[in-house]
Amino acid sequence: MVEVKIKELGYSVPEAPMPLAAYVPAVSTGRMVYTAGQLPVVDGKLMYSGKAGQDLSLENAQEAAKICALNCLSVIKSQIGDLENIVRIVKLTVFVNSSAGFSDQPKVANGASEFLVQVFGDAGKHARSAVGVNELPLNAAVEIEMIVETK
Repeated sequence: MVEVKIKELGYSVPEAPMPLAAYVPAVSTGRMVYTAGQLPVVDGKLMYSGKAGQDLSLENAQEAAKICALNCLSVIKSQIGDLENIVRIVKLTVFVNSSAGFSDQPKVANGASEFLVQVFGDAGKHARSAVGVNELPLNAAVEIEMIVETK
């Protein structure tokens, strides 16, 4: 049902991206899964780079956040086997590569947050931090960490 809903929205859950450095993509402990930061990578290619408010529009940054959320779901799926095993999205931490004076990080994060609510309904509502940063790995526009509760 979760992956069907994602397909209805015009997306699919990709294969879990490989780590870019010395870490694991996700860690499960008890009923919780914590992801490492995920970038807006599709088929091994960084789709959105640069600073929000300078190099890319708010809409493009929101799309980057949505792709990051999909990549988080992909690494969660690699841990738990099936996205149907997600009870709820607990928390997102959204890092936005921000130009000087850019203060719409919460609007960028909404790209991921609204998508997760569309997919999971009330179980997709989550706590969140949206943080503006000076740089991200590979000059990515957005990076997201996700915490979920599982069955």
